Order: sequence, then C-alpha cells, then structure tokens
Amino acid sequence: MLQQILRDMYIDPELLAELNEEQKQILFYKMREEQLRRWKEREEKARMEEAVLRKTARRKQSNSKHVQWLRGKDGEVWVWVMGEAAGDKPYEQISEELIAERARQQAQKEAEELWRQKEAEITKKFRDAMAQEKARIVAEKWKIEIEDRKAAKLEEEKIQEELKKREEEERQRGEEQIRQQEEIRAKELYLSLKQAQQHSQHSDDDHEWEEQLRRSKAADEERSHKARRARDEYRRQSLRAIQKGRVAGLSNLFQGTRLTNDQEMKPNNNSTSPSFPQLLAFLCSSIWERPSRPFSRDVIIRWFKEEQIPRRAGFERNTNRIAPWFHGIISRQEAEELLMNKCEGTFLVRVSEKIWGYALSYRQQSGFKHFLVDASGDFYSFLGVDPNRHATLTDLIDFHKEEIITSSGGELLLDPCGQQKNPPDYSPLFE
Repeated sequence: MLQQILRDMYIDPELLAELNEEQKQILFYKMREEQLRRWKEREEKARMEEAVLRKTARRKQSNSKHVQWLRGKDGEVWVWVMGEAAGDKPYEQISEELIAERARQQAQKEAEELWRQKEAEITKKFRDAMAQEKARIVAEKWKIEIEDRKAAKLEEEKIQEELKKREEEERQRGEEQIRQQEEIRAKELYLSLKQAQQHSQHSDDDHEWEEQLRRSKAADEERSHKARRARDEYRRQSLRAIQKGRVAGLSNLFQGTRLTNDQEMKPNNNSTSPSFPQLLAFLCSSIWERPSRPFSRDVIIRWFKEEQIPRRAGFERNTNRIAPWFHGIISRQEAEELLMNKCEGTFLVRVSEKIWGYALSYRQQSGFKHFLVDASGDFYSFLGVDPNRHATLTDLIDFHKEEIITSSGGELLLDPCGQQKNPPDYSPLFE
C-alpha cells in the first residue's frame, strides 16, 4: 500500500482520514523524500541530455549558423550603455522621471476615487433637498385652486433651477479641491518612493520569498526530526520483537508450516469459528484475483474467507475461539460508540473498508485513535507507523500489549472491547 502511494504520489482522502497525526507526518515525510529523489533523477537526466546536445552542437558548428557580433572602429565588440551614449538622458534623470510618473499615476487614481465619493455625496445631497422642497410645496399649495397650482408649479421650477445652480457650483468647488489634493498627494508619493529606493536593498517580493523559504525549511526540519525520532523508537521495538521471536517476514514455507500446525489442533466445542473441513475447503478453493483495493462488502468478505481465515486472523493463539478484540466490518463511528464509555487502553480490531487489512481503534484519555493494519502481503504491520512485520494478527496485538505503538502517544493495548450485538458483528465473515 505504501509503495502504491509513493508511486502515484496520491493518497485517497478517505484513507488519509483513517491515519492519525503521527502516521500522516511520517507518510508526508516519505512522500517528500520520494519527490526529492525524482527531482534529482530528472536533474541528472536533463544534465546528461544537455551534455549530449552540446557535444552534438560542437560537431555541427562548422556547418551551422552562428552569431556575429557588430564591431566598432577599434575592432572590439560594439557596446551601448544606456545613458552614456550621445543624446541619452542620464540614468538619474530617467530614474527621477519614472518615479515621478508612478507617483502621478497613483495620485490620479486616488483622486478619481475621492471624486467618485464626492460626486455621490453631492448628488445625494441635492436630490434629498429637491425631494424635501417638493414635498413641502405639495403639502402647502397643491390642494388649493387651479390658479394657485400654476403659481406653485412656477415656484417649484424656480427652486429647482436654483438648486441645480448651487449643485453645479459645489461640484466645481469639489473638483478644484480634489485637484489640489491630487497634486499634494503626487508630491508625497514621489518623496516616499524616492526614499524607499534609496534605503531599500531588497524588494517586498524578496522579503516574502525569504520568509516562505524560512518557514518551508523549518517545517522540513520539524518533519525530519519527528520521522527520525519515530524511526529510532521503531528500531528499538524491532530489536525487542526479534528477541521475543514474534516478528517474521512470512515466506510461503513459513505460512504453510504455521497453518499445518494450527490445523492439527482439535476444534473447541464452544467455538464460533469454522471447523477444520471448512478451513481445508478454503485452502483447496481456487485462487481468486484480488482487486487493487476493496470496493464492496462482498469482496471484503471473500478476501477474508479465502486469505485471512487460513492465516487464522482474529483467532486467539493456539485455539479456535474468536479473539474478544476482533470485530467485523464496522465503521469508524460504530467503533467509537463501542469504546465511548471504556477506560483508557481499551481497543478493538475491525475489518477495514479502505484497504486490504484492518483498523485498530484505541480509546485514549482525550478521545480515540485509529491505526490502519496492512495485511495485503504475507505479514501484518501498521501502515506508516510500525516497521515491525508480524506473522499473525494476534502476534501484532500481543506485541503491543507490552510495547507502545507510537513514541509520542505511548499507546499500550490493555483491555479488549468485546461484542455488544447478538449475533456478533463478525458473523457474516464466517458464514
């Protein structure tokens, strides 16, 4: 699963949601390492191609087109330096003109914005005055006789002309005021830009780029530190696991030997697991082609029956009883509901719907944690966290009853969370 993620440089959002924070940090660190490796590979390939092209170009140089430099009277390459040739403006003058033009444009833009606001205020002011005056005339004279109505109409028109005249005068005063402000603002901006040019050695873009680079380096160092600390802890766990004899990379021979030993045991009368003939039937059944990832419950059930039951996944060690921590295809939410009122260290293992494997749900003091267990190969290990490869699912659980899962969380598997349903939620897996 990890190899597929690094190959595609993509992880499904639903699968990512199943990982805890430390698993995500290690996974992102590995993806960053893969990105760097690919970048170096592309750079080396580009360098080789460029070397080949240069070598080829040298061979064809005698027949190919080339650049011929224009030469002066002295026989040297003719060079023109802006500001030093005859008729050119001095560099200082060109710089002054550019700064002045930038200041003028900025001041003009600000003046236009001020004028739009001023014009809106003037329009609103006289529109409101006109409406108020009209309302007053209507209230006082509109309901009298017809002759008085004509007089009122004339008076209204006279007032409107007077208001328009006053509005125009105020507009002119406003334009003149804003024009003066524009000139003052242009001078202020010119001085500000000139001062910034004299004292600034780096542009704002350079500062922003340097800040982004600093944050990126700090984040890389933090991720590298976390991953290095996790690797040291897992190396220690691996040594402990080897000493205990509970870690193995399963070969076909080992798997066959382990299965044979398990099959020789007598089934328990109280067991809910399949009988020996059923296990033998699974071994003798035709090999099926497993999809790249689960896409339905039926496919997951078939995978469990044909690949996991022969490996005794979910069984107690050396018995045919289902382990108390084992559950069927239940969701993350259902697992958290089962663990809700349990004490810290309580755990369960459920069949995953995201990968070929399982999810270990763990009750901690402040909430819950979920760890994905990869079972797509011939071993069991935590996806992205634990480098230890365990021969069986029971070996993985027993190992972490004594060894923590992550160095930061200190998770130890203390109490299994059993079933609360009848029939159990894992019944469809053994039907």
